[in-house]
Amino acid sequence: MEFTSLLGGLTGLLIVVAAARAGFLMPKEPWDFPPRSEWEKRWTGRLVPDTAPADGPRIGLLRAWAPYLLVAAVLIATRMIAPAKEWLEGVELGADDILGTGIGQAVPVLYSPGAAFIAVCLATYALHRMGGGRIAASWRTAGGQLAGAAVALLFAVPLVRVFINSGEEFSGAGLASMPLTLAEGAAAVGGGAWPLLAPWIGALGAFVAGSNTVSNLMFSLFQFSTAEQIGAAPATVVAAQAVGGAAGNMVTVHNVVAASAVVGLAGREGDLIRQTVIPLTYYLLASGSLAYLFAYGAGGGAGAVQLAALLLALAAAVVLLRRRDRAEAAARATAGDGG
Repeated sequence: MEFTSLLGGLTGLLIVVAAARAGFLMPKEPWDFPPRSEWEKRWTGRLVPDTAPADGPRIGLLRAWAPYLLVAAVLIATRMIAPAKEWLEGVELGADDILGTGIGQAVPVLYSPGAAFIAVCLATYALHRMGGGRIAASWRTAGGQLAGAAVALLFAVPLVRVFINSGEEFSGAGLASMPLTLAEGAAAVGGGAWPLLAPWIGALGAFVAGSNTVSNLMFSLFQFSTAEQIGAAPATVVAAQAVGGAAGNMVTVHNVVAASAVVGLAGREGDLIRQTVIPLTYYLLASGSLAYLFAYGAGGGAGAVQLAALLLALAAAVVLLRRRDRAEAAARATAGDGG
């Protein structure tokens, strides 16, 4: 998983930089944020950037990128060198039979990617020649940002574990697990149109569990059996589940809380989720339509109707945005002539 994250991000970075330098999809007129005093209130948080010039020497490009390169090197080394991997995986922190439930959980603390980040962070102090005052200031800033996020994560993670570990083996009444109960109710409502809804279940799992992988672990078997019951291709429905889980990562509570803390927007997670729901909805509608067409063929039906409506809505949005841009350009030209 670490390799896909590293390679995916670096590949995307290279593509975006190359495309921007070539002028692909670049605006004709440069755009920038207005002065900070004119920003909307929801754009800012508790973290205020330091605009004062640095009092120390400027560092070179290689030294600036060195922490990122070190993280990649440490992750690759600890995953590829067998003796190091075995030793790191052997150091675990956890508990057995939590609260008498028979559930145990252990975390290989040194093998976790977080351990690599902490190690590189400590190395960066020496690499960037940071003094004690700067180190203390960085910890104060980071600690203040993480304090609010930690409260949310400490409650969200146990909630996810309870959600996943529910089921007949943990219930004296023989109740089904919470994920299956929710999904079965949705399947009963969806019927033959289930491929349209399959991505939404994947997104729900990712939203609650904080991971596309966990969402797939919770719901893939259910999606497969539901597809068999309605006569759809199981592989297509399970693929729609995975796509929905990836989309759901955009509104995952863990991700939003962590990202908000990093950029100083702690306390504005709700606003961020509301803004992200728009692309999430488009993503799920499009993937559901394609899943329906792949499952039943391109001969029409609800999938074709939904996809056509989605494309028409996107075309209308493009036309409206272009009209607005032309109107704003005309207004600026008129104002310039009048001056």
